[in-house]
Amino acid sequence: QGELVESGGGLVQAGGSLSLSCAASGIPFSSTGMGWYRQAPGKQRELVAFISVGGFTLFADSVKGRFIISRNNVKSTVYLQMNSLKPEDTARYYCYVALGVGGLWGQGTQVTVSS
Repeated sequence: QGELVESGGGLVQAGGSLSLSCAASGIPFSSTGMGWYRQAPGKQRELVAFISVGGFTLFADSVKGRFIISRNNVKSTVYLQMNSLKPEDTARYYCYVALGVGGLWGQGTQVTVSS
């Protein structure tokens, strides 16, 4: 059984930075793309960033130029560096991998940006 465990969330002032980590276990990490999603209260879960096996990245328009996604295949960990944070970035952030039926989600980590 695979598992994804996120960490690094917290409370930060607008303009600040946070770095999220997602440690994977029980999955073929080095051969799968990884994604970060977020869900704010009352809103649908949305894709924030994705990184492919080869390091190709894509970002939601709302975070382009501010967020960076990276991966360490030795540590089976994917990272999300979030800079110039805005109050609208407040959400629970989830790690995701498209494996199995419905994919695999982590439990999420809360990010709160105060104005």
